[in-house]
Amino acid sequence: MGFLLSKSLDANMKKQQEFMLHNTRLQMERQILMQNQMRERQMAMQIAWSREFVKYYGTFFTVAAVGLSAGAIRRKKPFLIAPLIPLGFVLTYQMDSAYGTLIHRMRGEAENILTSECDRLDMPHGIPTFESIEKARRAKSSLASFLEK
Repeated sequence: MGFLLSKSLDANMKKQQEFMLHNTRLQMERQILMQNQMRERQMAMQIAWSREFVKYYGTFFTVAAVGLSAGAIRRKKPFLIAPLIPLGFVLTYQMDSAYGTLIHRMRGEAENILTSECDRLDMPHGIPTFESIEKARRAKSSLASFLEK
């Protein structure tokens, strides 16, 4: 009798473990999908911000270019156009960021770093462990209790 009951409990426990594993896997998949959607939304906001910035900066650049060009022609001083060079670089970068392929080039470079230069990504003192975090927590809590006295 006890053997049958034990066998039944083992089968139920195995089903329970499979159910828990399935739920854990499902929860992890949902969490990954949620994090990816949040990342996509943040990227979309950054691109939208870049596009909005280009509108304002493009307007500023156009007004500055017209004004500086008119001043250079009127005063016959071509060096007045010189500020347009760095301003043009900034506008080009922003246009590439907002509408160009900058994000694709950055992603490619990031993938290259992850595959061939992964040693640059190591954290100082390695990955934090439970023991190191617990040690820091205890040191802080003992310091706080010492300061209260």
